[in-house]
Amino acid sequence: MIEKNRLTRKIKIGSLVIGGNSPIAVQSMTATQTQDLDVTARQIEILEQAGADVIRIAVDNEADVKALKFLREKFPKPIFSVDLQENYKLAPKVAPFVNKIRYNPGHLFHLEKNKPIREKVKFIVNAALSNDCAIRIGVNCGSIDPDYKEKFKEDLIEGMVRCAVDHCEILDDLNFMNYCVSLKDSDFDKVIDANRRFSKERPDVPLHLGVTEAGLPPEGIIKTRIALEQLISAGIGDTIRVSLTLPNEQKGEEIKVGREILSDIEAGRFRSVPKNFLEGLNIIACPSCSRVENDKFVDLAEEVRQMTKYAESHKVTIAVMGCRVNGPGETDDADLGLWCGPSRVNLKKGTESLGSYSYEEILEHLKTELDLIIASRVDQKSAMS
Repeated sequence: MIEKNRLTRKIKIGSLVIGGNSPIAVQSMTATQTQDLDVTARQIEILEQAGADVIRIAVDNEADVKALKFLREKFPKPIFSVDLQENYKLAPKVAPFVNKIRYNPGHLFHLEKNKPIREKVKFIVNAALSNDCAIRIGVNCGSIDPDYKEKFKEDLIEGMVRCAVDHCEILDDLNFMNYCVSLKDSDFDKVIDANRRFSKERPDVPLHLGVTEAGLPPEGIIKTRIALEQLISAGIGDTIRVSLTLPNEQKGEEIKVGREILSDIEAGRFRSVPKNFLEGLNIIACPSCSRVENDKFVDLAEEVRQMTKYAESHKVTIAVMGCRVNGPGETDDADLGLWCGPSRVNLKKGTESLGSYSYEEILEHLKTELDLIIASRVDQKSAMS
């Protein structure tokens, strides 16, 4: 059952209140290039019609800011969250058009590298204060701050938690309390662990939950459901997002699935995990967003799933990532990774680059590498027996 008396404080995101005993909010993100006004407007319409409590839009440059202004004028009612990406300097320019600013601590080092992190956070806080915006500190396993990644290389979950806690302390010191936190990973066990650790240390801070790059349905739904069932039933979680790899016209399914999961937890309907779930092949795929440079990667993810059916019993992780932000980190941790660009797909084996191929060529090369991994593991087993 959903814990009614959650310990988190209440914060305001526009007219929406989250935290404490407020209803758990369901949100999603536009999966389009923000500057493409027609398709982004269509995404907002789809998510609004699906009943999204918050709609997140990514902004990475001045042209995106101009597009965001247009979108806010066209859609004055929805609660908008902006994803600052790697350009925190845009905060005061986007803040007038949104209700929440999300920044990733792992991205703050990209711009003005000699400036202290605290000064950059203060810059964002000042923009939020001037425009009555909430803030989300979004810590992501695929783009963790390099300092924390190095310091906690033996326990990256602890690195994520420490990073989040430290940024909470910065905002607290700046007397800014209207913030929440997210700690996301593509592994639902790590999401559960990270959020439990953080909640134990900072039970007052509202948490946004999600399994990032959960991938295609139904596996992506199952991964997310496992994490949410474990956390929400323990009183952890104030907003959620179900990150699925779907065609743009179907993005409203993220909201529908999120509400179904919350309804099931509220009613005590916990779904059992299929026997041996993810003991074999595991395909990680991002849900698409405005950072994606070629929508073909969504079709490619489905093609990868179909092509690899013969290897379902083998414990291999394949990551299909659509952008340069989380692509490197997620593919580094996978056995094989496809990091998709505008016209080429980078094929990786762990951290090793294996080459760049066209979207038409990549499946053949992926299959070759997958077969080599399977063969090498079969040989290892034979040698040990």
